[in-house]
Amino acid sequence: MSTAASPATDETPRPPAPAPSPGRWAPLRPLVLRLHFYAGLLVAPFLLVAAVTGLLYAGSFQAEKFVYDHELTVPAGDRELALSAQVAAARKAHPEGTVSAIRPAPEPGTTTRVLLSGVKGVAPDHTLAVFVDPATGKVRGALEQYGSTGALPLRTWIDELHRDLHLGDTGRLYSELAASWLWVIAGGGLVLWFSRRRALRKVRGTSGRRRTLGLHGTVGVWTAAGFLFLSATGLTWSTYAGANIDELRTSLGQATPSVSAAAAGGEHAGHGTAAGTGGDAGHGAGLDKVLAAAWAEGLGDPVEIVPPADANSAYVVRQVQRSWPEKQDSVAVDPATGKVTDELRFADYPVLAKLTRWGIDLHTGVLFGIANQIALALLALALILLVVWGYRMWWQRGRGSAFGRPVPRGAWAQVPPYLLVPALAVIAVLGYFVPLLGIPLAGFIAVDIVLGEIAHRRGRRTYGARPA
Repeated sequence: MSTAASPATDETPRPPAPAPSPGRWAPLRPLVLRLHFYAGLLVAPFLLVAAVTGLLYAGSFQAEKFVYDHELTVPAGDRELALSAQVAAARKAHPEGTVSAIRPAPEPGTTTRVLLSGVKGVAPDHTLAVFVDPATGKVRGALEQYGSTGALPLRTWIDELHRDLHLGDTGRLYSELAASWLWVIAGGGLVLWFSRRRALRKVRGTSGRRRTLGLHGTVGVWTAAGFLFLSATGLTWSTYAGANIDELRTSLGQATPSVSAAAAGGEHAGHGTAAGTGGDAGHGAGLDKVLAAAWAEGLGDPVEIVPPADANSAYVVRQVQRSWPEKQDSVAVDPATGKVTDELRFADYPVLAKLTRWGIDLHTGVLFGIANQIALALLALALILLVVWGYRMWWQRGRGSAFGRPVPRGAWAQVPPYLLVPALAVIAVLGYFVPLLGIPLAGFIAVDIVLGEIAHRRGRRTYGARPA
């Protein structure tokens, strides 16, 4: 009976498969890791403050409607008084200051706002909003207002807390620092996560620092796009980076345009109305004809009417709807004739001007209403958790006995010149345009180099002192 031949047992074993070669970006990983560690460690407190105050701001819109319901809403009437009569009622109750703008009731059941500037006790960049029932002319109250979104005292207080901690221009440095570094930390986290995604994919069943790292990375990946957006849009109206961005947009012809408020009536233009009085009915075109002229040009509610700044200026009527679809068209109306002298359509804005407008409105929670505000609240909560988990990982790195050891030095030395030189060039350009990124980053690098040199010299002295 024949038998099958048995396999040879003295066959030469196959050599092990070669280890996969690291990608060309692998040398950057230690550098990104060290930057992510130090940036997170030192900037995280500012991010935490921005996240907590941002969470409060996201909820301030709905709180404002509840707190100021009496001023904001009225029983819907069958007819409305002429706008000039509503302004006259507001001026009778509040003769102080000058009328800087009028916002007619945008829909039935809401009030007209007559905005007064130069009122004693009101901040120079704020106005006093007088709320008038458009059906009866009864004044429902007066509150301090700030900004183009018409923020009332509660939302204004939270907004200023988020923007500058109520510390003025000095306090704005904190929010600009947070915005300058948020994209760096988020981007670095993405690089680190995707370079180790297989090792960190499973979070369930793990414990300790590995579980914290998994949670930190997973939440960070899912929210990174939101953080990058908040960082970019937050910088657009910051002090230093914002000024550089505005200058760049202007040089590219992408600045936000404005309608010309010059009246067309020449030397007779000033005969229509006294500047800054709100345009009394019976003098020139009057508010009602001005509003009718704007309506005829297709400017639907909500609108804001700005009286002439001087005797040779026109009324400016502009739409102020910041929710989608935005209404941002504006026209200038000659106070003497009631004719439109200039118009500006949002559709004609430069691309970057539109993107800036949409970005800011999305950042401030007005573009998509309550859904926008919920999304901002979730991003704020995620950032709070990421900061807490980041510090927890630092603690766990030291095995609970002390705060953890930093990421080892030497990352710069491991980066080949063909990557290091372009990276330094990009950092230099970014540091110029975003100084609160560039200056601290230069400080991090300088301190890191100094500490590395000190450690190197200590190690060399210790080695030299050892007995043969």
